[in-house]
Amino acid sequence: MPRRRVARPPTPPLRTSTETQERKADRDWFVRPVRGSAEKDYRCPGCSQLIGRGLGHIVAWPVEKALLSEAAIDERRHWHTACWARKH
Repeated sequence: MPRRRVARPPTPPLRTSTETQERKADRDWFVRPVRGSAEKDYRCPGCSQLIGRGLGHIVAWPVEKALLSEAAIDERRHWHTACWARKH
């Protein structure tokens, strides 16, 4: 007797609706606001200061990957919201 196929749930999208695409002077970026991390601190590339746990901030990564990266998402960085707004 043949096996009955079970429908698998669709794979989740790589990007969610909370992301926007922004153009800065250097390139186009995907940007996602984050409420804060309960796991660890991040260092903002805009000011080199720590983004503390639980502090809302921005996660940004380029639309197109860099030459030596395997994927653009590997280049994501956590920014203070104000530092990202000042980025050219």
